[in-house]
Amino acid sequence: MLDIRYELTNARKEKPDSSALGFGRHFTDHMFLMNYTEGKGWHDARIVPYADLSLDPATMVFHYAQEMFEGLKAYRTPDGSVQLFRPEKNIERMNRTNDRLCIPEIDPSDALDAIRALVAVDEEWVPSLPGTSLYIRPFIIATDVQLGVHPSKTYLFIIILSPVGSYYKEGINPVKIYVEREYVRAVRGGTGFAKVGGNYANSLIGQRKAESLGYAQVLWLDGVEHKYIDEVGAMNVFFVIDGKVITPTLESGSILPGVTRASCIELLRSLGYTVEERRLSIDEVVDAYHAGKLDEAFGTGTAAVISPIGMLDNTDEKLIVNEGKIGKIAQTLYNTLTGIQWGILPDTFGWTVKVKE
Repeated sequence: MLDIRYELTNARKEKPDSSALGFGRHFTDHMFLMNYTEGKGWHDARIVPYADLSLDPATMVFHYAQEMFEGLKAYRTPDGSVQLFRPEKNIERMNRTNDRLCIPEIDPSDALDAIRALVAVDEEWVPSLPGTSLYIRPFIIATDVQLGVHPSKTYLFIIILSPVGSYYKEGINPVKIYVEREYVRAVRGGTGFAKVGGNYANSLIGQRKAESLGYAQVLWLDGVEHKYIDEVGAMNVFFVIDGKVITPTLESGSILPGVTRASCIELLRSLGYTVEERRLSIDEVVDAYHAGKLDEAFGTGTAAVISPIGMLDNTDEKLIVNEGKIGKIAQTLYNTLTGIQWGILPDTFGWTVKVKE
């Protein structure tokens, strides 16, 4: 059990209206902090009032972007308890990212203890309205005060919490996606599989272009041939072609291994669907569309859970998917995953973890 020091606030914030939360705009009363020092390891775990950080202008994270982050959620169940969804998968991914960024790994049990402890302290912030949850953002930054390109010797692990509603204004309604052919998000050998801020900074120019054209997100193609599908915006992507569910393989190392993606694959196979993880070109999707075999398309991720794709702009033509409506498979995945997450459906997979035993 992680030894955590508690310094709790008496000045509680006013909680926002749960029916108008948006995403990532409100933050709870407390945060978790833990330091790393080379030769000493991770130490001084503490939960303290949510507040500004004080960092020297020469702190390495500002200059060389040695940092990582994660994202998961806590859910209010019908009996009033709070539970997490597959937190061990996020922690596994966190440590894979740490390894890629030369950041010291955190003991998985300590990371889970920290998450559960902070959510327990701010449990009253977990909303209960349908479609709402408490977003959990763990992240690590390099804190050496020195200019020079090398791994830091000190780090700060932080967890903050935010009550949230839908990630997209469309909610579960289908979104319009722009196929990006000029810019790329990641390449083989890079950090595409890791959850680092640089990936998202790199994607902003494509996202800005898509939004200026009236689209919700970007469909990213591979960074070498600009031919094979990687991700859609900040989500993994699935296509249903002639009854088969196809999602890009993770083998290239340029795609984030999403926890929701993995859960969708397991759930679909348990329901008897054929799921293929393989290279999928944009041309194959277009050909399937023209042959009348493109049944559905949807993105998956922690923030939005399932985001149906109603239209793909492929530069010279617009592909209307499933008449612009949510498909049967996307709806089944959304209903089942959110049902398990909110404790409405039984968790036959053993995916949920109670915050308080």
